[in-house]
Amino acid sequence: MVAPFSKKAISEKDLVDLHGKVVIVTGGNTGIGYGTVQFLARKGAKVYIAGRNEGRVAAAIQQLKSEGIEDGSLHLLKIDLANPRSVKSAVEEFLAKETRLDILVNNAAIGATGPYNLTEDGLLDIMATNHIGHFVLTEGLLPLLKLTALEEGADVRIVNVSSVAHERVHPESFVGKDSINKNYGDSFNGYLDTYGLSKLANILHSKELQRRIDSAGIPIVCTSVHPGPVMTDGANTFLRRVPYIGGFITASIGSFVFWPWRKGAMTSAFAAAGTDLAQDKARFKGVYFTPVAKVTEPTKAAQDERLARELWETTKSILKELGL
Repeated sequence: MVAPFSKKAISEKDLVDLHGKVVIVTGGNTGIGYGTVQFLARKGAKVYIAGRNEGRVAAAIQQLKSEGIEDGSLHLLKIDLANPRSVKSAVEEFLAKETRLDILVNNAAIGATGPYNLTEDGLLDIMATNHIGHFVLTEGLLPLLKLTALEEGADVRIVNVSSVAHERVHPESFVGKDSINKNYGDSFNGYLDTYGLSKLANILHSKELQRRIDSAGIPIVCTSVHPGPVMTDGANTFLRRVPYIGGFITASIGSFVFWPWRKGAMTSAFAAAGTDLAQDKARFKGVYFTPVAKVTEPTKAAQDERLARELWETTKSILKELGL
């Protein structure tokens, strides 16, 4: 059992000072990612918002500046997580600009909206974006993250934004490409289960990454996060597809049931920069957070070391086939 821990809410006072620190947040131009960028930039971080649409990222940066981001700075990092080659290019661009990386928040995702399609590499787009793209990004940046972590007083963290939807699926294995590409079908429940599989992959990736980092003796904390019921654009689309009542929920009570971006970003921000983690890193290594900053046991599948190793090895095998 994990040690109990939770918060009622998170504000900037619960976060460490981030002046002089460098951060990447994927999908930081909207939703939970946007809220996470707000938190971290207000603590003085230099934040790279990694996104596919340059115009949307630029608009988000202007909006953040208009909200009074004064201490931190905001920058664009163009990336298409569905395309591993684009991710490699983004890594190279970042490494050409920066000599440190303190926080990586793997936040961007395709939601439970379907239909899902194969990419030009023969990968299911939701898994390519939600897991494989972030895997390539993390692996490419890991040498710099490790180098930063060895500096005196460093506090390096990797956060994978997952979802409670991971509880819907219990795969027998992650052996072979077909296990990565599993599509549960074109229905409301099918979309949700396929999404859940990608979110299970996020937790397993985080746990296996922590195991490997620990074995190398590098002081980096890896966590995964369920942000809660947040009214993002993807959630809005998802709710409208709920059989019979979706439109009613979205139009009538969605704002009462679902959280605003800032509250949804609280747990991600805490995992990325919470003072409690800085004071007791060992306690939080590899944990799964639910709102608000509550250390929670994920499903047995999400804690299965065999599944985590299989997912890692299959992902590496797929990338090798692609010449990456």
